[in-house]
Amino acid sequence: MLISLFIYVFYRTDRTLINQLFIEVLSRERYFMLKTYITASLPLHRYVVYSLPEGLWIFCITITSSFFYLNLRNRKWSLIWIPLLVAPAMEIMQLLRLLHGRFDMMDILISTDFWLLAVFLTKTNTGKEPLFQSVNVKTVCCVVSYLVVYLAHVTY
Repeated sequence: MLISLFIYVFYRTDRTLINQLFIEVLSRERYFMLKTYITASLPLHRYVVYSLPEGLWIFCITITSSFFYLNLRNRKWSLIWIPLLVAPAMEIMQLLRLLHGRFDMMDILISTDFWLLAVFLTKTNTGKEPLFQSVNVKTVCCVVSYLVVYLAHVTY
């Protein structure tokens, strides 16, 4: 998640919520000075800037979701499926102009690849518990990972 955070803060638009927070903490001048220095010192390919972070977020939220399920209508719904549904849904909403951003099929492909990798790495995780049954490190990590995805949202 730190790699994605680095890319979002220094290579993506300053209109994301996380960048607005950085601007508030650092000041607009310091933020742009630091951003200019980093992007000039370390140029990154557009796929690294625009597709890799989403794949890494999906990877993280899939792993943190793998420990939990939700009880809905007397059925257990594994949270591991949520990232696979959310990533394409967000891209489609961008295509329909319901969300800010640009539709990119590469984002869907990379997100699916990272989701599959996370599912493969966590497939032995059979001890699922209901989300919010208790507040512990796993619960907090899961909720925070979804919050971080929200903070990457473009505000305007």
